[in-house]
Formats: sequence, C-alpha cells, structure tokens
Amino acid sequence: MTSPTHSPQHHAAQRSLWVSVAVNIVLTIAQLLAGVWAGSQALVADALHSLSDLLADFVALLARKHSSKAPDHDHQYGHYRYETAASLVLGTLLLAAGCSMLWGAGNKIISHTALSPVHPLALYVALFTLVSKESLFRYMLAVATRVKSSMLVANAWHARADAASSLVVAVGIGGNLLGYTWLDPLAAALVGFMVGRTGWQFAWDALHDLMDRAADDDTVAAIQQALLETPGVQGIHDLRTRRLGDHVQVDVHLEIDGKLSVREGHDIAANARQRVVASHPVLDVMTHIDPV
Repeated sequence: MTSPTHSPQHHAAQRSLWVSVAVNIVLTIAQLLAGVWAGSQALVADALHSLSDLLADFVALLARKHSSKAPDHDHQYGHYRYETAASLVLGTLLLAAGCSMLWGAGNKIISHTALSPVHPLALYVALFTLVSKESLFRYMLAVATRVKSSMLVANAWHARADAASSLVVAVGIGGNLLGYTWLDPLAAALVGFMVGRTGWQFAWDALHDLMDRAADDDTVAAIQQALLETPGVQGIHDLRTRRLGDHVQVDVHLEIDGKLSVREGHDIAANARQRVVASHPVLDVMTHIDPV
C-alpha cells in the first residue's frame, strides 16, 4: 500500500503549493518595489496581501507534511486536523492583515493631505499581478479537485480573491492616473476589506471543524444509503459524523436480526464499514449492533 507521504496526490499537492510560493515571492517583491517607487498605496497594500499569501503557503506546506503522518500513541486517530488548524492560522493572519490595510487606507482617505498621482509603472505591475493570480487560481483549483483537499481548495479560491483584489487595485491606479487621486487609497481600503473578509470565513469554518462539526447533508445521506443497502442491515439509528481534516469519522447503530449469531452480526457490521470506507471520504466507522 502506498504511503500517504509518497502518493501521487501528495506530491501533486506539494508541487502546487511550491508553485504558489514561487509566484508569491516574485509578486511580493515586484509589487512592493514598484508601489513604493510609484507612490501607490494600493499596490503596496496588494504587496502585503501577496506577502500574507506567502506566509499562508508555508503554513499549508507545514500542515500537509504533518497531516499525512500515520497515527501514533498520542494521536491515535491520525494527524488530519493539522490541515484544519492551518486553515485557522491562515484565516487569522488574513483577518489581521486586512484590518491593518483598511486602517491605513482609511486614515489616508479622511486626512486633509493632498494626494499626488502615481507613476504609470504601478498600473503595469497591477495588471501583471492580475494575470498571474488568475492563472495560479486555475492551476491550484485543478490540483485541489484532483487530490480532493479542502485546504488546497481554500488556497485556490484565496488566489482567486487575490485576482479580484488586483483588479480593484488596477482600477484604482487607473483612476488615479486619470486625475481621481483618491481612488488609489480607496482601492487599498477595498483590498483590506476583501482580505479581512476572506480571513474571517476561513477562520470561522476551521473553528467549527475543530469543534467536531458534522459532515454536510449530502455526505451524510450517501453514508446512510450505503449502510442501509448492506445485506443484513434492517435499519440504522443514531448516525453521527464529525470532520477530521478532509475525512469523516462515523458512529452508527446497526439494526440486524436478533436471531443471528455474534459471528454473523460481526460480519454484517464489517461489510457495512467496508462499503462506506471504500466509497466515501470516511476514515473509520464505529458500529454498535442492535438486535431487532
């Protein structure tokens, strides 16, 4: 059996994260230098956004490494919640970065300091960033869908949010060049709001998963159907689920013929478990047999 750390899915996920790291390093440096030189607060804000993406990528890499570890004495259910914890850290970082950008841009907008036009270089860098972020989103979403990783899906949509923020920055810089100088700090404020909103969503979802949130309704219904279709199972009750990273832990009571032997009841329960684990993202199924 292929180890999780040596599976094609694991390598594909690692490769996509390293591609994201490389892209964000280039964009952070380019945006920061061009933003400072061109006098664009919006581009500097987008550079800080790219820097937060870079930190998020390293958090994701660390989580992927630890979440694929086998169960041990201290973590007998495995280390799958490393990804959930990483999403919580990622969300908190983005929320803090967004609030900081929003505060800085807001102060500049309400101040009485005259705003000067930015250099056209800022617009070129903003457009380059927009294309790069959209391309990164499409690449990472394809990989995330293939390896079925919720954290990588979140990272991919984060890249799409970055592309949207870069579009806002490009529009703000373009408006500044046309004489509406207040559009540059306004774009910086909008970027801060978008970053903070994304961070709040990631952190809130991760917090719920850490508190044993149940699987979604479609997954629960599919698990229930697989159990009921198992030969020998006459009914089920007390079906409960909880998320462990990208996996689901299931507890259920199986109703079987009370006249069957212990061995026969055990075989039915084992078959039910195997059917669920084989066809759904389920880590394990803990069963309790009730005679009927």
